[in-house]
Amino acid sequence: MTQVSFYLFENSIERQVESACRLCRKILNQHPQIWWYCVDSNLQNELDDKLWSFDSSSFIPHGIDQLNSPVCISAELPPSKDWIVFNFNNHALEQTQDFRHIIEIIENNETAKQIGREKFKMYRRLGIEPRTFKL
Repeated sequence: MTQVSFYLFENSIERQVESACRLCRKILNQHPQIWWYCVDSNLQNELDDKLWSFDSSSFIPHGIDQLNSPVCISAELPPSKDWIVFNFNNHALEQTQDFRHIIEIIENNETAKQIGREKFKMYRRLGIEPRTFKL
């Protein structure tokens, strides 16, 4: 069964982009394929830039629409269940059976929190009980 994890920033003003990079680096030690699902091309470029610069001591191999990279940033959904999917869109992923693990990062602002609540409700309607990590 698919896992869904919500990372909620309750007290921090950290942006989704920075937290995604840190979490990605940690996950890559255990899982070699991470998919960043993002349909907004400006956000794709911001994610790409941040992966180059967020940590001067390590590099995370990645690319936009590069399926052979450990981190693939794409407006398309991954081609197989082998990927852990970070969802950077404003709606829940309804094809949950197609993914091993879906990660939702919710920033500490009212707009992001409302989108997160709607996503959380949708996953529950789909029969998944998301895990929540408060940061």
